[in-house]
Formats: sequence, C-alpha cells, structure tokens
Amino acid sequence: MADWTHAARTALAGEPAALVTILATEGSAPRGAGARMVVTANGLHGTIGGGALEHQAAAQARAILALPPGSWRVQDYPLGPLLGQCCGGRVRLMVERLAQVPDGDGSFAVTLGETVMREPGTAAPLAARGELPVAGACFLEPVETDALPVYLFGAGHVGRAIAARAAGLPLHIAWFDARPEAAETPGVVLASEDEMVACAAAAPQGAAVAILTHDHALDYRLTAAALGGKAGFVGLIGSQTKRARFLSRLAGEGVDASRLTCPIGLPGIPGKEPEVIAIATLGQLLALRNPA
Repeated sequence: MADWTHAARTALAGEPAALVTILATEGSAPRGAGARMVVTANGLHGTIGGGALEHQAAAQARAILALPPGSWRVQDYPLGPLLGQCCGGRVRLMVERLAQVPDGDGSFAVTLGETVMREPGTAAPLAARGELPVAGACFLEPVETDALPVYLFGAGHVGRAIAARAAGLPLHIAWFDARPEAAETPGVVLASEDEMVACAAAAPQGAAVAILTHDHALDYRLTAAALGGKAGFVGLIGSQTKRARFLSRLAGEGVDASRLTCPIGLPGIPGKEPEVIAIATLGQLLALRNPA
C-alpha cells in the first residue's frame, strides 16, 4: 500500500488498528513482499491481494485488536485448495496490533516486540517457509516495489538460468514445473500440467508469461491458455519453425496470437546457450516495466 502510514495514523486517532504485512512470498502470490493492509474493527485500508487470503488475514487482525498494543503473530499460508487457489504459492504474513506508526518511509529493521533503527548488515529478508521468527528475532522489513509479475513455466536449463539471474531484479517470479524431480530445485512450485495451464489462463492483466517447458505439447497448451487470458505478454521459447506451427494451430482454433513473442528474448542477441537466452529474456521482461 503506497501510504499505509497515513491510513494507520488516521485509524489510531479514533480506534484500535492492526497492520498486516506480507513478509515473504514463494511461487504465485497476489501481492509481493512489503504489501500492507491496515485493519480496524469495521474497516480495511489497502489490500494484500483480496480473496480468501485477505479475508482470513483481516479476521486474524481483528482478533488481535483485543490484545495489548505491540502484540503480534507471524503465520504462513499455503495458497492451495483451502484458500480457493490452484497455483501453489505461499505467503508469510505478520499481523501486529499497532501502538504507533514509525516515522520514515524506507526499509527498517524490526525486532519482534520492538521497532529498531536499521543497521546495514545486521538484518536479512525473511523466507516464505522454514521456522517462524520468534520474539527477539531481527529481520529487514520489506518494501513492495513495482515488480512485474512473471509466470515462469519450466525448470529446465533455461528456466534455471533465468531464475538464477533474476535475484535483485524488479520481477516477481512465480515458477512452475510438472516433473517430480523439479521439486528439488529451490523456488519451483510443483504442479500438474492441468494446474499449470489453469494458472497461465489466470495470469492477471499486465503480467508476463514465459513458457519454456520440456514438452512442446505442454508449451502449446500453456500458450493457448495464456493468450486466452489477460496476460500482457506471452513469451515462448522456440525456433521459427515452432513459431510457424504454433501460429497455424492457434489460428485454426480461433486464438488471437497477436501477443505472442516467439522466440522469446530481446532480438539481436544471438546464442543458444541457456545463459544467453536467460539474459535476453530478462532484458525483455525488464523492458515491459517501462515501455517506450
């Protein structure tokens, strides 16, 4: 939320308020780390993405309003069938009963139970899984940026090269593969082919879809699904021959392929090495954030 501090101060002037913060995400998530929502007994200010996740988080925040200021809890939410979602992501939330609103608008270190000034090197970002932080733990509170949502399908050589070089870039990557052995790759969400196709079709407006699986048939299903949805960019790995075959089949099925980019990656960067394709693809994705 762009100005959660204003909403929090306004709320605290008249009633108790709680703050919900996304600390970390993994896979497909409706908002990125740093998204915040201020909750009062009868109101919400901001959003962490809507749906069942937001409903449960709001209920948890209202429950904490009955506790003393400074009370907090951290909880993980797998984004699966229990929350009406199919893409298999994961979100770690912090819910805290506000006593006051810190000054400043940048990242700052937080010690659970007490806000402290940030000292570089003494705090680190949190992960979306593993042991929950306990009282006295110190972590770097995230600030959500205008990261581009990217749905990356395929954990082969190129997919791994993209993911390895995406760290630190303003790209919010949800990464999927259907092969059981892909579960050993950190960051990959294991999903069935049908679940991957449903996720490609559900990619939100403005998101980018990058398709580079091990199977041409699955590539086609994902491409047709993404083109039938709201994704702003659909990129497909492949040769000009693959492109021609896919375009012919898509036209025969009445699918508008005007958003399809195949081969994926910035033009003019030759090379078939996974690292070269990864850099060309990441450059193309970054260009989507600020189109000329």
